[in-house]
Amino acid sequence: MHFKQLSVLALAGHAFAQQTPTLAQALNATAELSQLSTVLGLVPELVQALSSAQNITILAPSNSAFGRVPNATLQGLTSNTGILSALLQYHVLNGTYRAAQITNSSAFVPTLLTNPLFANVTGGQRVRAIQSNGKVSFFSGLLDNSTVSTADVNFTGGVIHIIDHVLTLPESASKTAVAAGLTSLAGALNATNLTSTVDNLRDVTIFAPANAAFQAIGSGLANLSAADTTNILTYHVVPGVVGYSSGLQNGTVIPTVNGQNLTITINNGSVFVNNAKVVIPDVLIAGGVVHVIDAVLNPSNRTIVNPTASAGAPAFSGASSATNAPFTSGVPTPSRSVAAAGPSASGSSPVGSAGAAPKQTAAVGAILGLGAAMVHFL
Repeated sequence: MHFKQLSVLALAGHAFAQQTPTLAQALNATAELSQLSTVLGLVPELVQALSSAQNITILAPSNSAFGRVPNATLQGLTSNTGILSALLQYHVLNGTYRAAQITNSSAFVPTLLTNPLFANVTGGQRVRAIQSNGKVSFFSGLLDNSTVSTADVNFTGGVIHIIDHVLTLPESASKTAVAAGLTSLAGALNATNLTSTVDNLRDVTIFAPANAAFQAIGSGLANLSAADTTNILTYHVVPGVVGYSSGLQNGTVIPTVNGQNLTITINNGSVFVNNAKVVIPDVLIAGGVVHVIDAVLNPSNRTIVNPTASAGAPAFSGASSATNAPFTSGVPTPSRSVAAAGPSASGSSPVGSAGAAPKQTAAVGAILGLGAAMVHFL
């Protein structure tokens, strides 16, 4: 009887293996993934690795998702297998995540994208996974939303979710700032020669003031020396830790590049850092994450927000508003806008909105030829 039970179990396991398709079979059996199959064929070494991989989740853009990519961008991608491979690796999650496992609390899931030309995050670049109103979504660079249209397509290495938009590779901090309208921050980094330093930081959290925050204290910034401006900017940068919103806790004190500390306050579901409110959380960048805030932080005035506050407050006493946003002269026009992405990490409503992307080095730019358009699909 014992041997008979073992034989039945063995037969059942064999039958299950026979019924579960390989990756190639699963793709070929799904008409709406024909374009993905074609694109994967351009990087056979990746296909071979994925075909033998176990415990992975593939976010598979549908044919209509590829149809939303401009023809020039798609042609550039398919002619440069380096960036194409990176983009496809970003669509593969490290672990098996079925749709039912994704909740209304944000999860920042590591992907197979570890190439330092495109990502500078320990353990692989992340996507934000969340369920809202019965739909599962994955947010990528610039908070671009890819919603699952067909979930839980099984294959021998894990599971496939078909998505309606191609993911966007997170970019460097400075390119994210320009693309998303944080032009005062981008200009201030340029003015202090900090752009390259910040862009190349690994595992970093940046609290990025919106243009209106800089403008609100414009008179106080007008006569600052480069050293003073540097002192302020580096107070917004937390090195060595990627502080996604899901990991921020009330009362946490965190050191900055400046050497001074910041204090996190959670107030009625809203996140504050010192005096400033996070108005757009979790903008993924090549080296970590950016949280857009509504006030400029002051290392000489580390005031903690009032528990009853609904918005941030200026920390530069005596400073008045400027007519125009400071530091924006010569900064490229933003290519798009960014809004808070769905429910916050706690599952509540978004913490606000304001204007705010993979690490694109000069080498990558030369490879692409088409510049940032190769990364920003939509």
